[in-house]
Order: sequence, then C-alpha cells, then structure tokens
Amino acid sequence: MIATIKHNSRNYRIDLSKPLDISIPLVGDKDNVNAWYLTPPKIEPHMEDDFVGKVSEGASTNFNDIWFNPHSHVTHTECLGHITDEFHSINQKMKHFFYLAEVVTVAPEQYGEDFTISEKQLKYALGNKKREALVIRTLPNLIEKKSKNYSNTNPPYLKEEAVHYLVQKGVEHLLVDLPSVDKEKDDGALLAHKAFWNLNGKLRTTATITEFIFVPNTVLDGTYFLDLQVAPIENDASPSRPVLYQIMD
Repeated sequence: MIATIKHNSRNYRIDLSKPLDISIPLVGDKDNVNAWYLTPPKIEPHMEDDFVGKVSEGASTNFNDIWFNPHSHVTHTECLGHITDEFHSINQKMKHFFYLAEVVTVAPEQYGEDFTISEKQLKYALGNKKREALVIRTLPNLIEKKSKNYSNTNPPYLKEEAVHYLVQKGVEHLLVDLPSVDKEKDDGALLAHKAFWNLNGKLRTTATITEFIFVPNTVLDGTYFLDLQVAPIENDASPSRPVLYQIMD
C-alpha cells in the first residue's frame, strides 16, 4: 500500500507494506535485554488459589502477568518527566507519531576510559540536513544488542555538547541503540538528558528520547519516515515500537 505524506510543503511516498521495525521485543527471560542492575522481566501465568492462567494447565484461556521496567527491559520512549520533580506523562506529551528521520551510523570514540559520541561525529553524519528525528546506530552493530545485559559494562554515551548540537539542529526525537544517552555511572549528572530537554531554560516538553532500539545492518543510513508509537501508559516512559519507512523515489 502506497501512502503520500505531505511534509513542509513537499510530498513523500512510502510503502506501508514494507515496515522496518527497529524495536527490541520483551521476551520475559534471562535472554531479554537488560540494564540498571535489575533481574530479568517475567511473563508468567496468573496464579490465584487453584487457578493457573494457562490452557495447558486446564484454564480456558492463557492469562499472563507481566513484570518489567520500561527503562531496563525493552525499547522505550521517555519524556522530560524522566528527570523532573513535576510529573510528565509520555502518553500526554506525544500527540503526533510520524516524523521525517535520519538514520546515521556512528563508531563511538574513546574518551578516557569511556566511549562517546561527539559533536564532531554528529556534525559529519548530519551535514546540513534538518530532521525532526535522529536514529543513531552504533558500531559494532551486533545481534547481541538484543539480549545483552548492560549492567556494569559502561556502555557508550553522548557527550553533552553533542546533544546541545542536536537541539540547535531542531531534533525533537532522539533514538539510540544504547541503554541511555548518558554515562552509566555519572553520580546523577544526566548531562545529555538535561541538555536535550533544556532543563535549565525553556523546557522542550514535546521532545522525546527513545533508548534500546536495534537497527539491522540491512537498514541503510539515510532519510526515512518514522512511525513512533508508544503504549498508552501514564508514565514518564513507555514501551515503544519505532518503525521506519523508506522514502520512494
């Protein structure tokens, strides 16, 4: 199915029958992606008295309970409520879901004992392009990203000045294949989060950060339309399913 999207007075055509899903699903066991020192998520039949919510155990339906943390266990999209005293809900902040997006691949550079993404790298990757959404794929891009436990591994992160650059470029939606845009252990500094939402100035209340994506190597760098859908949960973050659509010539 071919759809035409009008964006900034220009018409773009995309094929809705060819979605490129860049989310990581929740699988509910030790092979699930993980971070922030939590145990694996659980997907288990509900049990109450003599009832077991499983057809193979005699129930009429499968009736599972699911336990997980969106920040630790699944592709998720978060709003500024992630770091503010005041409650902000991602379900309330997101009112639009289609965005012109750029996919870029970056090899984090060593910075002391860390690996980081710098302003210089993003300037090179984006050039003069202005995009509502930026999708960052880091190298090496291994399938293990979908099941890795990142706790205590000091993953790569974005430098504060790199995020300031993205804000200046007008990026409203930042998507990364990392557990966080910030350093794992930074004593609560959260420099990249604070820069992206402009915590010390006029708050960017509709801006979002999506973490724990996975962009397959078959998805080439370039311009796409992004469909960014979140589960309707009143929370600072929610599981999400970012889907890319290639723009047709």
